Amino acid sequence: MGTRYLVTGGAGFIGSHIAERLLEQGALVRIFDNFATGKRATVAGLTERFGGALELHEGDLADADACRRAVEDCAYIFHEAALASVPRSIADPLGTHRANVTGTLHLLLAARDAGVRRLVYAGSSSVYGDSPELPKRETLPAAPLSPYALSKFVGEEYARLFGEQFGLETVTLRYFNVFGPRQDPDSPYAAVIPIFLKRLRAGEAPVIHGDGAQTRDFTFVANVVAANLAACHEPRAAGVYNIACGERTSVNELLALLQRALGTDIPARFEGRRAGDVPHSVADISRARAELGYAPGVTLAEGISRTVDHFRELPL
Repeated sequence: MGTRYLVTGGAGFIGSHIAERLLEQGALVRIFDNFATGKRATVAGLTERFGGALELHEGDLADADACRRAVEDCAYIFHEAALASVPRSIADPLGTHRANVTGTLHLLLAARDAGVRRLVYAGSSSVYGDSPELPKRETLPAAPLSPYALSKFVGEEYARLFGEQFGLETVTLRYFNVFGPRQDPDSPYAAVIPIFLKRLRAGEAPVIHGDGAQTRDFTFVANVVAANLAACHEPRAAGVYNIACGERTSVNELLALLQRALGTDIPARFEGRRAGDVPHSVADISRARAELGYAPGVTLAEGISRTVDHFRELPL
């Protein structure tokens, strides 16, 4: 019997890509998801391709018993499940805390008790807040500006604590603005790239909150998958790592790239800045390069090309 991996949130965007890569490598994969935001069709597609190598446990991280059942016989965990939205967390701080903090604690307890070898935690660049220092280094103090950002920081601190106090190996990867195929454009809390693509394909003006000069470090999902696999198996991996491309791109520049890829030229509509948004963000990825052997193999331009190709196949 091969090594079994648990992917929480495996029906979602990043989790499903991690699960797919593991299955392609011949691993046994168990997906744990409550389908609050994940897609059953995604799991069905993976099951059709990989059969019995993929197992689904439907359940909620807030259910401690469900967490214990999910981690049984799993050597490694990729913890991707979360309510990942700043606006949602401002509207419902308690729901975000329940999913991202209580759920993570339940999972860590279950992993500790089951003898899991290592847990890789999906952190977030939002923990840096609006610190003016650029690029963002892992040594910067956390300064979360939203309940979502705070919940992700508390989760990574719990992961650190379980490593120090209980011997459970944990690694945190702080993601910077991940995008790619399977990212949901229809959620009320969808990320900027799928929202832009959906509106542009429909001939509608994309909405930019603020003046569009705000910058982000947009990171194609394949780079994030590679980082997760490295963090899982690299003996030196420990602590926190930024996972990004290490490049700043403004929202206006991003829209121009998407317009070019789609062959459109629809002017944006500008609205007020959203609460909790940070003005600028770019990662220092030198620690991940040195200790994980991480290198962002897919550039922003190539990632956008692949993403646009995927969205072209979706119904309008």
